[in-house]
Parts: sequence; structure tokens; C-alpha cells
Amino acid sequence: MALIDTIISSDDVRSRQRMLKFAAKRYASAIESNPDDYDALYNWALVLQECADNVNSSANSHTKDALLEEACKKYDEATQLNPALHDAYYNWAIAIADRAKLHGRTKEAEALWKQATKSYEKAVQLNWNSPQALNNWGLALQELSAIVTAREKQTIVKTAISKFRAAIRLQFDFHRAIYNLGTVLYGLAEDTSRTGVLVIGNEISSNELYSQSAIYVAAAHALKPNYSLPLPYLKVGYLTVPPVENPVAPHCDWKRFKFVLNHEGLQQIHDDEEKTNDRPAIRVDIQDIVSVKVCSDLTLPPGPSIIIDTIHGQIFLIADSWEYLDSWLDALRLVYTIFARGKTDVLAGIITG
Repeated sequence: MALIDTIISSDDVRSRQRMLKFAAKRYASAIESNPDDYDALYNWALVLQECADNVNSSANSHTKDALLEEACKKYDEATQLNPALHDAYYNWAIAIADRAKLHGRTKEAEALWKQATKSYEKAVQLNWNSPQALNNWGLALQELSAIVTAREKQTIVKTAISKFRAAIRLQFDFHRAIYNLGTVLYGLAEDTSRTGVLVIGNEISSNELYSQSAIYVAAAHALKPNYSLPLPYLKVGYLTVPPVENPVAPHCDWKRFKFVLNHEGLQQIHDDEEKTNDRPAIRVDIQDIVSVKVCSDLTLPPGPSIIIDTIHGQIFLIADSWEYLDSWLDALRLVYTIFARGKTDVLAGIITG
């Protein structure tokens, strides 16, 4: 209860925290009345885990870790009373994994990730028909592989691959497991390419692993609409820009417009209600770009800004936020890099379906 009282939350979370504290007191009373009440212990652990979720880990990681540790103790007690409680093992593994994330790449984190994998293993043994548990087990192994020695890494990565594949075979449209399998294969391809040592039975080259990775990532994007590209574009979003004919126009003349980026370039798109104002649209051809970088010119309107140097001159763009600016920068630079490597046709084939 003292740990729950230390949580500082916003107004919209505070009422939920009061409910959680009330629930925790109720489960504590139930345990006093019946120490063998494993359901009360399990639900008490869930309450502590949700309380931990409401703690800002960057501001108060100690409180979050302490709440998660208490939740783990309750899961331990519940499963000792009822060893067949597979949901307890599953949520216990999540709590352990959340603790591991707080400890970074340390020996403590390594030990916690190992504990998490064992809890996921137990959850799967008790309930084999759980693609989510298999997927989380694979993720825990993937995290563990980033901490252990190089000698241990390959074995752990291979095991992670087997868990993701098992999850997919239980649910063929489980896009998260499909995507995760693609990322772990890509990491394995990178390791193989760097070391020159073949893996998975000493028979799969780095090129084959890259190819396999692409299959799973592409399939995940196809199965989950939110992952899909905004075809036929690589990126769609809004940017604030000056009139085409006057890049140093007064701030009041800068307007926010929709832009699209494909393999050919960045293009301003007029919405239907904007088509009547006859304002020329901005277009930047990828082949004309000299550089793309963040701009800190104080004469520009407020907001994170990008400057694109082209063979025809400079173009200034204002993003809605720094996060959006980063994504625009990455997208523009990546498309230019693909163009410079002579791979534009490949990108065109991908984004035009």
C-alpha cells in the first residue's frame, strides 16, 4: 500500500489509482482470511502490475521496479498454491520482462530475462495454444541474446526464431510475430555477414537470411493495415511551406499543406478545397537534391524546420513536431540513398504494389 501511495499520477489516472488501491486492500484482506486463496494473490499481483504501469519509469524507476518485484512475489505465491495457473505464469513473465527493461544491459537484466523466458516456457507448457505467449517468449530471448556472450548468442537467437515460427503456425495472420521473426532474422543476417560464420545448421548464408527477413517483414505489412505503406507513396503527411515563388515570404504567407513522397520525389498535394486558390505546388525531384538537413534559421516561422538544397535552390519546410521532422528527414534521406545506389526501380516496384 505504501508503494501505491508514492505514485504521482495525472488527474485522468488518479481516479483509477484510487480504485486500484481499494482493490489491493480487498485482496490483502482476502489473504488474511484465507492464505491459500491463490485467486486473490493472482489478482493482487495484477493490481500491482497495473500500478507499476502508471509510474513514469524515467522519473521514478525505483518505485516502478519495487511494484513489479512485489507483483512477481504474489505471482510466485499464487503459482505455488496452484501450479496449473498458466495466466499467472504469463503475466509473471511480463512483469519480470518489464523489470529487466529497467536494468538496461546489465548482469541483473540478464538474470531477469532468463527468468522471464522460464516463466513464458511454463505458461506455454500449461497452455500450448497461446501464440501471444510464444511471441513474447521469442521477444524475451531476443532481448537476452543482446546481453549474453557471443558464444551463447547464436543458440538463443535460434531458439527465439523457433518461438516466433511456432506462434505463426498457431495463428498465420499474427502480424506481430511475423514482423518479429523478420527482425530477428535480419539481425542474424547482419551477424553472419560481419563474422562470415554460417548459422542454423551451417547451411544458411547471410544473403538467404536477408531474403527471409524481407519475406516476413513484407508479409507483416500486408497483414496489418496500420503497418502498410500509404500506397502509392512511401510517406504522406503535412508540412508548412512558403509560396513557391517567394521562399522568404512573411510568416503569415506560409501555409500547411499535404505532401507525399515516392521514389521520384516530394510533391505538395492540394486538397479539394484548396484547388481553387491556384497556388502553385512545391515539387522536389530526388535527382535534384544536393542535401537534406535540419535548419535552425531564426527568420523562419516557429517550428522544427528542414532545408533541402537542390540544384535549383533551397526549399524550406516546417514539420508539425520534432518527431515528424525526424521521420521526414529519414524518409527523404533514405529515398535519396536508394536513388544514389541505383535502386530506384526496386523501390518503385514496392511502393506501387
